[in-house]
Parts: sequence; C-alpha cells; structure tokens
Amino acid sequence: MSQNVLAIYPGTFDPITLGHEDVVRRATQLFGSVIVAVAAGHHKKTLFGLEERIEMVREAVRPYPQVQVESFSGLLRDFVVARGGKAMVRGLRAVTDFDYEFQLAGMNRSLMPEVETVFLTPSDKFQFISSTFVREIAVLGGEVDKFVSPSVCERLSAKVRAMQTGA
Repeated sequence: MSQNVLAIYPGTFDPITLGHEDVVRRATQLFGSVIVAVAAGHHKKTLFGLEERIEMVREAVRPYPQVQVESFSGLLRDFVVARGGKAMVRGLRAVTDFDYEFQLAGMNRSLMPEVETVFLTPSDKFQFISSTFVREIAVLGGEVDKFVSPSVCERLSAKVRAMQTGA
C-alpha cells in the first residue's frame, strides 16, 4: 500500500452497490487515502438526490477510516487536482465496460497527466451488478437485497413506495 497516495473513486452511486463497496475495499488496500467522489449527476437523471447518495455512500464506507466522501460537480479534473489526487480508481465489471473506461482514461490522462487511472474489478460475485439494474429491479418490484447493503435496500424500498404513491 502506498501510504501517501490519495486516490479518487468517482461515480454517481445511484445507489451504491455491493460491487462499488468491494472496489472501495480493494482501493483501501492500495492507497493511503481514498475519496469517494459522488457526482452531482447533472448529465444523468438520478433516482436519489445528491444528499441521499452521499449519506448512502458514507454508511457503506464507515468501516474504512481512510475513506472520505465528497460531492463534486463540473469537471472531475478540477476536483481531482484541487484535492491533490494522484490516482483515479475506476471499477470494471466486464469487457463491455473496458472500451468506455479506456477512452475515459485516455481523456483524463490528457487533462491530468500527473494522475494515473487504476482499474479495479470487483469480486466475481459482484461483477454483474450495476446501479442501473438495481434501480430497474427495485422499481419493477423485484428483490435487490443480494446486490446492495441492507440500509440501501431499505432506502430503495422507501423510494419506490413513495414513487408509487406519488409522495
């Protein structure tokens, strides 16, 4: 582990899944400090508001004292540079993720040549999980407790109930 390297793990985390949590755990084994950077999501329609997503991520990373949770909007580059990040963590689930992530890493290298992108894969049992799938399953009445922590599962259930009742 590199004690003095700060890594940034950016994402929308709508919601944070067990796969995301596994990537955070792996990142803490490699880097002295990790910031989970929750994107405001201006380019995506999110199910959860920014503050809700931050709360869920904070609950999920509570076991890791070297992990902080912050939000960002605008260019990720500005956030990473302002925090002094030296590595950016990106999760890869499958080959289909690689093409997009490879292009993104190239663009980020052009914008921040001093920052390395590190790809981490979650454990086999989490590789097929995506926030999009979890949201869709929950909205359609399926069970998501195998894919998210109990607290996230409760929040998803409450959100879906509120949507159905128009609250």
